[in-house]
Amino acid sequence: MYLEIITPDQKVFGGDATSATFPGIDGSFQVLNNHSPLIGVLQAGPIVVQPATGAAVTYRVDGGVVEVLNNNVVVLAESLLA
Repeated sequence: MYLEIITPDQKVFGGDATSATFPGIDGSFQVLNNHSPLIGVLQAGPIVVQPATGAAVTYRVDGGVVEVLNNNVVVLAESLLA
């Protein structure tokens, strides 16, 4: 799947990933290849991305939304946390 993580200031991540775990407002959830379509609201917390190649990467966000559609995942994050 192709994953993009975007803040108002920058594109934080863009590339192929095998999985991503998100901090949903009702609990964390994971998206894998060929996931069914969804739109979710994120709370502050970690997004863990497993790129198609390489080690997992963690980004901490201050909330946002995620859309999953046709193996494309777009995260619109409010901001990154240090």
